[in-house]
Amino acid sequence: MSLRPTLETRRAVPTMEGAGVKLHRAFGFQDPSELDPFLLFDDFRNERPQDYQAGFPWHPHRGIETITYVLSGTVEHSDSLGNSGTLGAGDVQWMTAGSGILHQEMPHGNTSGQMHGFQLWGNLPSDQKMTAPRYQDVQGKDIPEITDDDGTTVRVIVGEFWGKTGPVDGIAADPQYLDIHIPAGVKKTFRIDTYRRAFAYVFQGQAAFADASQPSGVLLEKEVAGQEVNIRDMSGDRTLVRFGTGDEITVQAGPEGTRFLLISGAPIDEPVAWHGPIVMNTQAELEQAFRELRNGSFIRPAH
Repeated sequence: MSLRPTLETRRAVPTMEGAGVKLHRAFGFQDPSELDPFLLFDDFRNERPQDYQAGFPWHPHRGIETITYVLSGTVEHSDSLGNSGTLGAGDVQWMTAGSGILHQEMPHGNTSGQMHGFQLWGNLPSDQKMTAPRYQDVQGKDIPEITDDDGTTVRVIVGEFWGKTGPVDGIAADPQYLDIHIPAGVKKTFRIDTYRRAFAYVFQGQAAFADASQPSGVLLEKEVAGQEVNIRDMSGDRTLVRFGTGDEITVQAGPEGTRFLLISGAPIDEPVAWHGPIVMNTQAELEQAFRELRNGSFIRPAH
C-alpha cells in the first residue's frame, strides 16, 4: 500500500452563478489537467431564499456531464428535450449533455429555508462529446449506505466500494463518488485505484488527511482580539483536498467527527477547449458550438 500525498489544501471561494445564486467554488475555470477528468465543483449551501431562489435559468451545455447531489431542499429541472423532474434531499442526477442540451435548474429550500447541494462537472472524451444527451435520476433511498463497525458510514453514489455498487452507471470517466461520515476521533483508511485522480471535499466537522509530512491545515486570515492574523485552520468546512498518486488515503476525524465527499476518476488526457458551459477538444469545435447556439441548430434531433 502507498499513501497518497496531499498536493494541495484550499478553501472553496465565494462566487455567484445563474441569475444570482450565491455559492462556493472549490475548483473550476483553472488548469483542467489538475483534476482531469473533473472540471468544476460547486457547493451551493444557503439558508436565505434570496441567496438562491433566482436559480439557474435556461442555459446550454455540450461536451460534459453534470452531477448534482442534493442534501437539503429540492431542485426542479427541465430541458429542451421535454424532460422535467424534482431532486429531493439525498437524490442525485447525472446528466450527460453530450451533443448539446438547454436546461434550467431552480432550487427551493426546505421548511426552514435551507438549500444545500453540490454540482460536479465531468469531462467527456472526444469520441463521446457528441453523444446523445441522457439523464440518470436516482432517489436517495436507492443509494446504498454501508456502516462499518467503528460507526463510519459511506453512501456509494457511483462506483464500487466495500462490496456495494452505486446506482449510477455508464459514465465516461468510470468515477467513484462517495459520501463519507467518520465519527469523532476515528482514524480511517480508504482504498483508491492508483491510476485515478482523486480529491476530497470536507463540508462538515474537522478532518486531518495523513501525508508524508505533518498536515498543516489551511492558511486563513482571521480576526483575533481585533487584529487580522494568519492562522492554520483545521476545521475543514468547505475545504478541498487534492491528492497525488497512491492507492489509499488516511483520515483522522476531529472532535465533532467529519463528513466529506471522496471523488476519483480516470484521467482523459486530451486537449481541452473550454468557454463557460461548453467544453470541447479544439478551438474550432468550440467556435462551431457557439455558432450553432446563435443560429438555432445547437440541439440535435433525437434518432
